[in-house]
Amino acid sequence: MQSRSDVIHLRAGGTSVVIDLTTPGFPAIIHWGHDLGLLAGPRLADLAVAARPQRVSGALDTPPRLTIVPLESAGWQNEPGLIGSRRGRDFSPRLGSVDVHDQSATTVIFVAHDDLAQLRLTATLSVDEAGLLHQRHTITNLGSDDYGLEQLVATFPVPHTARQLLDTTGRHLRERSPQRHDFTTGRHVRDSRRGRPGADSTLFLAAGTPGFGFERGTVHAVHLAWSGNQRIAAERTVAAHALVQAGELLSSGEVILASGESYTTPDAIGSWGDGLTALSARFHESLRARPNHPVASRPVTLNTWEAVYFDHDLDRLTRLADAGARVGAERFVLDDGWFRGRRDDTAGLGDWFVDDSVWPDGLGPIVEHVTSLGMQFGLWVEPEMVNPDSDLARAHPDWMLQAGGTLPVEGRQQQVLDLSNPAVCEYLLERLDSLLTEYDIAYLKWDHNRDLLDAGSTATGRAAVHAGVLALYRLLDELKARHPGLEIESCASGGARVDLGILEHTDRIWTSDCIDPLERLTIQKYTNIVVPYELMGAHVSGPHSHSTGRRHDLALRAGVALPAHFGIEWDISELDDAELDELAEWVTAHKRVRELVHTGRAVHADLPDASADLRGVVSPDGAHALYTYTQVTTSTSYPPGPMTFPGLDDSRVYRVSLASPTTRLGGSGQSTLAWAEHPVALTGLALRTTGIQAPVLFPEQLRLIDFTAI
Repeated sequence: MQSRSDVIHLRAGGTSVVIDLTTPGFPAIIHWGHDLGLLAGPRLADLAVAARPQRVSGALDTPPRLTIVPLESAGWQNEPGLIGSRRGRDFSPRLGSVDVHDQSATTVIFVAHDDLAQLRLTATLSVDEAGLLHQRHTITNLGSDDYGLEQLVATFPVPHTARQLLDTTGRHLRERSPQRHDFTTGRHVRDSRRGRPGADSTLFLAAGTPGFGFERGTVHAVHLAWSGNQRIAAERTVAAHALVQAGELLSSGEVILASGESYTTPDAIGSWGDGLTALSARFHESLRARPNHPVASRPVTLNTWEAVYFDHDLDRLTRLADAGARVGAERFVLDDGWFRGRRDDTAGLGDWFVDDSVWPDGLGPIVEHVTSLGMQFGLWVEPEMVNPDSDLARAHPDWMLQAGGTLPVEGRQQQVLDLSNPAVCEYLLERLDSLLTEYDIAYLKWDHNRDLLDAGSTATGRAAVHAGVLALYRLLDELKARHPGLEIESCASGGARVDLGILEHTDRIWTSDCIDPLERLTIQKYTNIVVPYELMGAHVSGPHSHSTGRRHDLALRAGVALPAHFGIEWDISELDDAELDELAEWVTAHKRVRELVHTGRAVHADLPDASADLRGVVSPDGAHALYTYTQVTTSTSYPPGPMTFPGLDDSRVYRVSLASPTTRLGGSGQSTLAWAEHPVALTGLALRTTGIQAPVLFPEQLRLIDFTAI
């Protein structure tokens, strides 16, 4: 019989992780999911015995197990967790006895050695208070010669009932578009080789019961908190193993460990739940518990990009700032075009000096005007990039990433700086620190507008994505240490660098360069599975979308942006008083609910009618909720059927009413909606199961619905 000491039970936040220490090669997770409770303790050994497979004909004498780091030397014949060699030698590590180096109720550290290959593997597993499972592994070279690491990934088992996969794909202006398919035998791999996650990358990989949605269906998902190349894969084997693996995608020769050197994987994070909303809530709760998580109200931001583009004129920008203050904006961000030689996107990147031909008195006049209006001042920068047409590129051609002495194909007329070169980071730190010291700048919009190709360092001759990402993190941290209170946004051609790695060092992500509200419905929905609203930038565009050409009324544009870190990206300096008043009403509405939407639980309804969208946020105590209902297209039903509201407290009674500024309903040929004219009070259970009549709306119209417990 197996003893209790051979089994470890990690437990927190409604999650149990049970680990069998007796499996061949390395310990194995035999349960990840529902909390098994304290009473499970005496029976954990039996659970491990019950999980042992039989030997079958035509297979190995010792059945392979899905371990935390599966290895070929232990009989694993699918993708191994560790790949590397010493120029072809020691290619199949064989880990000896595994020691439990440290253990608590929520964390365990395993240490194993391969005395022949002279390697040490340290695996750290922890369950945080939100119930997320974190894995981080370290490989150390104990030998006298170099060890070339090719792969070290975290492996998460998923239940055998997981028969469907969900991940995201996309492109510039359409990030995080969902895609589903059956989870069949074989391997589904999502690689990102762009030097950043990329617009087409998957934010997570989820495996669940067929048809799982936001409201129901057991589902497990894994996210990699890393801002460079990465691989995330799901695999089902003929031996009935089902798993998700996540780790950094290393280029050939990128990580070569000298004697005594170590490599540590990015944090691989697993969540689970009955439905995607429950899975998502674990991510949000965990992020909000961080000591560096923003706690102050997120300032309403006016960004100048779609308002003026490169046309930087002090009078025009002053009028824009005045209009921003008039409608209630709290932060004014001067976007691209302020620095030397930057009249369009073909020149100037890297020359981070104020262009005195455009700003003869420096940025002082606009900064002082903005701050005199009671707003914070923010500035756009793109420090990791350089235009070949720049003084920096001409002075330091060796500072650009390249392979074999040849520059990569340009993207947006720019190349990428080698942040792994200390001289590059010293220059960037000096320039940015000088700007932040000279001017009262509270916020940097930190952009990254091209994918990486041939990302080699002239200093080492090796691929430099891994070292560059770590250098970026250090640079961001140093700037924030020198300038307490500074906030930084991670923007990357919009949403091409959205991950929890970059969010450890920044204060929000720019969700997408597309702010067309119809496109944003999907983009924000699937970004929100991992990223809470307060970290997602969402702005109100002008009536005419610059990225899709469509036109929408203000209610749709503002209503879709309302729950997130709200802002404006629109030349509002030419609006008349009535138009400014209407926009100010939406800014006021956001301020009224931002504490709710930035601390509450985000929920998405699985509506039977795909023509509509219903999503909301419920306060932590369940006493208040705000939902947005959007008629995306026409429906086959006219009038539409009832809508039900997930996430409310079943036992509470809620007063239901339309919320301003969308209280006006009705149109030609239709009567007033009864519950809108005479607010009703219903239990959360009734609202979740029976629901209320959906309003008749034209396509691309939106209404806010308020729920207050009585």
